[in-house]
Amino acid sequence: MFRRARELGPPMLVPLAWAFVTAAPLAVVTEHTLFIAHVVMAVLLVGFAATGYADMREGVLRTWWRIIAVGSVLTLCGVVGLRLEPTNVALASVALFGWMLLPAAGFVETGRRVNEGTWVYAVGTTGCLLGVTLYAVGLIWGVQTSMVGGLALVGFGQTAGIFDAAIRY
Repeated sequence: MFRRARELGPPMLVPLAWAFVTAAPLAVVTEHTLFIAHVVMAVLLVGFAATGYADMREGVLRTWWRIIAVGSVLTLCGVVGLRLEPTNVALASVALFGWMLLPAAGFVETGRRVNEGTWVYAVGTTGCLLGVTLYAVGLIWGVQTSMVGGLALVGFGQTAGIFDAAIRY
């Protein structure tokens, strides 16, 4: 059962995580809510990396294990950044931009290694790259619609890739 939870957890948690993050610029969730979400995700990521290592030592799974390990550090940066008073924007940004871009590297590598469904990983990569660009433009120019759209694109792209991987592999 635990193994099944490891296989099906990411396709459920990825869209949930991006829904929380996307709700932040809309003031639907508070920074404290984001802090709690980061703590939960940090625990889950570290647990996933620790328990999944034996099954993720080769091929594309090794790439994803590394992404999870690095992502654990990114998430911990977010935990610390959101816990400090006032919020440490630099640390929170490391977590956000890191998680917007890090899976793109995994999608590129996965698309390079698989024979079927490579278009899904292209969608995942594109969603990450266009999404982070749109978000950054919105952040710089203070355009909330651009920020929310960018986060939604990242969430969509990453959800597509993780769902495909969970179903296919």
